Amino acid sequence: MNPDLPQDPADVPTEPVEHRAPGATPRPAEAPTVEITAESSGLPAGHDPATRPVRHSGPRCPDCDAEVSGPRCPGCGADLDGKYVALPVPGAAADRFEADLGAVCVVTDRGIAHARNEDAVAAAVLEGEHGPHTTVIVVCDGVSTSANPQAASGTAVRAGVQACLAALRQGATAPDAAQAGLAAAADAVRAIATDDLHAPSCTYVSAVVRGAGGGAVDVTVANVGDSRAYWLAAEPFRDDPGFMPSQRLTVDDSWAQALVDAGAMDEQAAMNDPRAHTLLRWLGADSDENPWSENAVRTFRAVGPGRLLLCSDGLWNYRPEPDGLAALAAAPDPMAAARDLADFAVRSGGNDNITIALAPVS
Repeated sequence: MNPDLPQDPADVPTEPVEHRAPGATPRPAEAPTVEITAESSGLPAGHDPATRPVRHSGPRCPDCDAEVSGPRCPGCGADLDGKYVALPVPGAAADRFEADLGAVCVVTDRGIAHARNEDAVAAAVLEGEHGPHTTVIVVCDGVSTSANPQAASGTAVRAGVQACLAALRQGATAPDAAQAGLAAAADAVRAIATDDLHAPSCTYVSAVVRGAGGGAVDVTVANVGDSRAYWLAAEPFRDDPGFMPSQRLTVDDSWAQALVDAGAMDEQAAMNDPRAHTLLRWLGADSDENPWSENAVRTFRAVGPGRLLLCSDGLWNYRPEPDGLAALAAAPDPMAAARDLADFAVRSGGNDNITIALAPVS
């Protein structure tokens, strides 16, 4: 339970202390059970995922953002010890951006209702002697009611991944590295504001994934806001002491979560409250100096097979249940599974930007 949020129903204020909504519509009481096609829903022509402009991105340099194909960056000459990508690519026009780094697949889609993509995602894969050693992922959702939200999300994902990588290279533990990434992202977003009235802001969720042997991984997550991390088990149950069923790994910093934590409503009722998506914490110059909660960083051990999912609320608004997301992401190929999740959100209405990072664990 989050000590920073009201714990007694009587303590829940009639209005949030801070009202910062990311622009997503509250989720209906029942999750859709039938996927809606562009034709049956009356969506405009061209919004079918199969016909949307897609840009596929290869690895990029974390220092200068140049495309790379080897161990040295052709742009700045940096020696690279792994693969890195950050999307959307600045200045490139596409409804959807995709990248497959092997250890993690990422998709970010503009959706239908928004004229631009205010989400961002960055990921890095550090190579070890026997394959990927560490994967770092950050997903951010720009707060639509703030100024220049896409600048906030793009700045945060890059700063978060780079600071986390730097900490890991200096021997930091995964929780300390995750905290360093979160702090760096908060500072970077704060620095781009012109004043408190023009303060770009965003949510933040990250993961550091490291092999733990025996098919297990240690997953360290960090979050501010309502972008989420999930563990999606490949099967609903396995008779194994290390088995971890599909579950959400992060706790939202939102009005809905405050109601649930206070015992005032169950999750379904809280999500139907018109203030459900109001953020109580976010990254931005108008946020607290340290905008994260005491339990913002958490570590879990998961035994594969399964997949780690990081996503913005443009996906989970339509299917928040872990088992439901696991079923949608069941395609054998992780990149195909990531696309399936994005396509599901687009076909379900696409009311917000949609960002997905999917890391397979075998």
